[in-house]
Amino acid sequence: MAVALEDRAKRVFGDHYPQAVAFWNLLVEHGFERGLIGPREVDRLWERHILNSAVVAELLPEGCRVVDVGSGAGLPGIPLAIARPDLDLTLLEPMARRVAWLTEVVDALGLKTVVLRGRAEEAAVRERLAGSDVVTARAVAPLERLTQWCLPLVRPGGQLVALKGESAAEELERDAEAVRRAGGIRPRVVVCGGDVLELPTTVVLMERDEQASRRDGSRRKRKDR
Repeated sequence: MAVALEDRAKRVFGDHYPQAVAFWNLLVEHGFERGLIGPREVDRLWERHILNSAVVAELLPEGCRVVDVGSGAGLPGIPLAIARPDLDLTLLEPMARRVAWLTEVVDALGLKTVVLRGRAEEAAVRERLAGSDVVTARAVAPLERLTQWCLPLVRPGGQLVALKGESAAEELERDAEAVRRAGGIRPRVVVCGGDVLELPTTVVLMERDEQASRRDGSRRKRKDR
């Protein structure tokens, strides 16, 4: 790792920097062969993936309950868990081989992080994870679908933090009505890590409407009758 990049990584991870290096090593050694990252991603793991994920920690309240939906290779969940050990973090992933990977990483790094197999839209998952303070997702789906899947896991007033690319504003404009119907309010595009990354992380941030939660509760009561 170049010295300048190492300094930036140490600024982000602080005393937990050795864990971040260990995660990087695991991805370098096993990520491609296990279908977690493409061959071109190895040389830019720090900048484009690990730090890109970790800087989102600046948006998360102290000690909050976080669900990382579609965690995959562990992004952004594992970097967030390393940078912010105060978080109550669950990594949600539907694919068995990726769940196995995430479990191995959590054990190897000694993280206090739960790995759960399932999809955000499944009733059992919603029952278990509903009321979370924050839900994160990185490169999972367009906002139209992502909000339908993720917002039911968020408590009223909690946040959906969707890591997106440079076209985030256009996507938000395109899917604004779907976001509103799903219960997302005050959606906006923010950037994180401007003092650390050459290309800051672009995030679509929104809160969950109190009224959406009440509608969900009413629907559940009707089904139970």
